[in-house]
Amino acid sequence: MFERLNITVMLGGTSDEREVSLRTGAAVVGALRSLGYAVTELNPKTPAWTLPAGTDLVFLALHGAYGEDGTVQQQLEELGVPYTGCGPEASRVAFDKVLTKQRCLEAGLPTARFVVVDSTETPWPRGWQPPVVIKPVRQGSSVGLQFVERVADWAAALTESLRFDTRVLVEEKISGRETTVGILAGEALPVVEVRPRQGAYDYRNKYTVGNTEYFCPAPFDQETTARLQAAALGAFQAVGGRDYARVDVMVRENGEPVVLEVNTLPGMTETSLLPKAAAAAGLDYPSLCQRMVELAMKRAPAVLM
Repeated sequence: MFERLNITVMLGGTSDEREVSLRTGAAVVGALRSLGYAVTELNPKTPAWTLPAGTDLVFLALHGAYGEDGTVQQQLEELGVPYTGCGPEASRVAFDKVLTKQRCLEAGLPTARFVVVDSTETPWPRGWQPPVVIKPVRQGSSVGLQFVERVADWAAALTESLRFDTRVLVEEKISGRETTVGILAGEALPVVEVRPRQGAYDYRNKYTVGNTEYFCPAPFDQETTARLQAAALGAFQAVGGRDYARVDVMVRENGEPVVLEVNTLPGMTETSLLPKAAAAAGLDYPSLCQRMVELAMKRAPAVLM
């Protein structure tokens, strides 16, 4: 139905996640070309980019600031060009970890206890006990992620995380298993469990092939699996998501899900989790990209249909 579409893949950009975005974009471009689409790459190094003439659809393969925070989505809305993924407002909310947590709390969804810090001089939170996790409020791909096991390490970890944003989120460190749940066309995909071979699921372990084991479908009983998928879908809906996303969820030892964050433009690299979940649901990589195109084209002007 859409084989003659001219698709522009936006990739790279200038965020701290540029390298991951380039890998995502390269994989997407290859898949779309294998499906017969005419594909052009666009690396937006400034906000003054121009779409190639004849672009029917933009496939967003950007990550991080500008790509995931609603900015480029708003620009594409103003141009009247359909694009993949969530709209401007959902992107803005999901990219901000504090707004996401507030939306989850309003929806009655379980999320980790947290405080927000904006200064390297901030003392250890009163009444808290280690361990804690520190994350920039507006970053992705584990950029700036710090684990604090001792109060003595607080100041150094806070300083490092604040290098990447003016505010950081301090959360209790959940003891349990780490999972992620892909959402596609309003349905939760099979759960992926993430087990780093050494240390935490940080930037290095996330993007280095062989450093992490993945289990999909994750080895949970049916009831726990259903609870994880329901929590993820609830978080996706709480931020106003559409089409697809990936929701990171911790699982306490008693099986209780704890929503961490919503990723509205999840990675599509060779180690990424959404493609693994889609594969477990019977969708290979090109078919997943095709589905993303189809979902976006439902919003296209009638002349393109």
